[in-house]
Parts: sequence; C-alpha cells; structure tokens
Amino acid sequence: MTAYALVTIHLEDREAFARYRTLAGPALHKHQAKPLSVSSDAQIIEGDGPAPDVTVILEFPDRDHALAWINDKDIADVHATRRASGRSQIILM
Repeated sequence: MTAYALVTIHLEDREAFARYRTLAGPALHKHQAKPLSVSSDAQIIEGDGPAPDVTVILEFPDRDHALAWINDKDIADVHATRRASGRSQIILM
C-alpha cells in the first residue's frame, strides 16, 4: 500500500540545505520516492509554533520503501547533510 512521509525542516544553515537539495533527488529516486508537494510557504492554520521553512510530502510505493530510504547506510551522508541544515522531522503516514 502506498505510504506518505511528511518532512518539515526549520532551516539554520541555508548553505547546508543547498548541498542537501543536490543530493536528495538521487537518494529519493533510489527508493522510488516521489515528492508530491514542496513548499517554502507553509502556514500553520491550527496549533502552536512557527511554520517550517520547508515542508515536503513524499510518496513511497509502501512503508518498506520509506523505511529503507531512511535507514539506507549508503545514503547516510545525505540524511546527515539534511540534519546539518536545521531541525527536521519526518512523519511516516
């Protein structure tokens, strides 16, 4: 069954994020992930806290593909680069 991941990033280092963007595509492609929506203009319409600087909805063929992506040792440096760019959260739905 199709799985989705909601990614939010509160940027602290825009240069690191620019590096991440060049690495993210091939890493996502390896695990058959498709970005369905990418926004740098998210708005909180209910709840507290600041809106993230970057919000992404990813589509995976299934949960196993999503978990393989986040746990893939071959692309650990890609995830590390994302983490170096700021505070990120990924929610698997």
